[in-house]
Amino acid sequence: MQLRDALDDYKRNTGHATRFPGERRTVTGRFSGGEGRLVHVDEDGELRDFGYPLTGRTGLVRSRLGLAVGGDVTWLDEVDTAQRYVGDTTVIETVHEADAATVTRHDVTLGDAHLTRATVDVGEDGHANVDPEALSLVVYARFAPDGRDDRVGQLRYDDAVEVYHADEHDFLASDTGFSDLRGQLPATFPELLEETPTDLPRDRDGDRYEEERLSGEVIADVPFEDGVAAVASLLTDRAETTREAARARLDELFADLDSVDALAAAAGETTPSVPESAPARESVIADLRVLSLLSAESGLRIAGPDFDPFYATSGGYGYTWFRDDAEISAFLLGADDRLGLGLGDWHARSAEMYVATQRSDGSWPHRVWPRNGALAPGWANARIEDGPDVDYQADQTGSVIAYLAQAREAGVDVADLDATLVAALAGLDETLEDDGRPVVCQNAWEDSAGRFAHTAATFLEAYSELALHGDGLDAGDLNAADLDAAALPDDLAGHASDQATRVYEALDDLWVPERGCYALRETPEGAIDDRLDSSTLSLASAHRSFDALGESGADGEGDDGAVDAERLDRLVSHVETVVDGLAHESDEIAGLIRYEGDAWRQAGQLSEKVWTVSTAWGANACAELAALLAAHDDPRADRLAERARELLAHVSPGGTLCESTSYLPEQFFDDGTPDSATPLGWPHAIRLATVALLHDRDLPTPDPVAVDD
Repeated sequence: MQLRDALDDYKRNTGHATRFPGERRTVTGRFSGGEGRLVHVDEDGELRDFGYPLTGRTGLVRSRLGLAVGGDVTWLDEVDTAQRYVGDTTVIETVHEADAATVTRHDVTLGDAHLTRATVDVGEDGHANVDPEALSLVVYARFAPDGRDDRVGQLRYDDAVEVYHADEHDFLASDTGFSDLRGQLPATFPELLEETPTDLPRDRDGDRYEEERLSGEVIADVPFEDGVAAVASLLTDRAETTREAARARLDELFADLDSVDALAAAAGETTPSVPESAPARESVIADLRVLSLLSAESGLRIAGPDFDPFYATSGGYGYTWFRDDAEISAFLLGADDRLGLGLGDWHARSAEMYVATQRSDGSWPHRVWPRNGALAPGWANARIEDGPDVDYQADQTGSVIAYLAQAREAGVDVADLDATLVAALAGLDETLEDDGRPVVCQNAWEDSAGRFAHTAATFLEAYSELALHGDGLDAGDLNAADLDAAALPDDLAGHASDQATRVYEALDDLWVPERGCYALRETPEGAIDDRLDSSTLSLASAHRSFDALGESGADGEGDDGAVDAERLDRLVSHVETVVDGLAHESDEIAGLIRYEGDAWRQAGQLSEKVWTVSTAWGANACAELAALLAAHDDPRADRLAERARELLAHVSPGGTLCESTSYLPEQFFDDGTPDSATPLGWPHAIRLATVALLHDRDLPTPDPVAVDD
């Protein structure tokens, strides 16, 4: 998205009831990708690249497709359109019902290439009497190589055009060549200053020949042959791919992907296959597809497609947060173990990148670029900057530790894993106060500071997982420059167990008997903030990890776990109070709000919005607590399991918070309008883990509903 696009959207959507102007929304349409490049095919057929965080290449920032009959062009985004995924793959079928013909498109993204295969049907479906040979596919595409829309040039060939700035060279090619090819200027300064938006592309302007070669905008007429036209784009780096190799790659794509079956077969190799016996299989397929789409080759993931790169209303989403990413990794690890999904490579890549991105003080930074782990723009890097460490999100380090400890136990073998865990343990100790709770820091929602119950939960889980799976860790492995090995005891697993017990006991400080729940936080001034917050639902899984430290051993089975009866009562009261108190229902949707008093992105609604991550978290917390209660032979387990199923149904296919695309947007307005990052990876991973956990406990999951019509 370039500034011109943001300004155009600002003009079009200022004053809209549920749209925030200046964004590039993905709440409609579907994504294709899975090996780096991420391309959005909107419900009207517009193509846009969202993969810059994953590959470092910007690619397509705007496009339109049209059907030309003689000199008349019908833009396909202006006609009735239907869309679906083809089977379990990332191939997207979009059917446009134009007056002249039905155009059926199949789009797929493979590596750095995207291919659109279009067929036309002028049969007896009410279309005008049109000669198929008179039709052509019109492609309007604007590229922004190196993220630039200035100082861009074009090189033109018989069947391709190359758009370049310096390092990034983007190619657009046609299998049947071009019957016409021209460039055009982007929106001009006078057009930008007008109150009304500018519709593009414009008609041909013969007086701007030189300038039309000096932009990233291309308009091409692509002839149909036997009713088929295929166009492809390829994003390259000049240091890695020669011009000749790029054009040869495009020729290979056209030759190899000459049918829908070929497209589906190629796309099928980019996402994990799901066993036919998997519970809630359509849901599992959708979750793995989304998490694959959001992944870089490194294994790190963006939180979601970045709909707001100019930070108009948010801090952006096209980055890796270690909280989200490590939680996703842990959910995947557990689901893989229970469902046999064959995700070993995913687990190893995640662990390798967490090892590579750890800081010298044992912590992890606020957020990084997923393609290489480099520090990304952020506002919670206090442990890198001079001054106090309040603007640091300690829960992120706790989440990474928990995953790495679980991965170690699962046999994920990566270099320096033990040294990373030792340094992380030392770093975690530095941020644990003498009273057994974490220091003042930022919260999971990144909008306040204090000593949070959620942060404490991540510390409890991190210490517990290290105690369970840390046998053999040696303080002598510590190689972090800013940490002292002498400060660590010889028995690191035993030390982690002691620290877990300290956190467990300190949580009593946050108990609010009047509300029957744990407080959201202790404020920096020392007051108790007793609002309900969905992030505190993480206490359920954290206590299940801690419970395994009891005499019954690492499997957590039996009635003598480490969690005592009073704490079980408090956990049941807490989880039920939170899910009941945050429940919100309108005529269109039902789910959980994020926390009491959440005013973010309300627009004109004047009340908190429902969040999919909070609703999924509620389902998972109920399932985790049901498993913990069952381990203690507590009959309340059945009640919590049923509540888990009820909440899971809201975010499952067919539920009011799951779009027909199979995606979980971050938020919803009461009128059912989805908002913000779509799809958001975190709730998809929670949904997957909850399905797997319920299945593992022999509990039914919500009835499956087909994702596509």
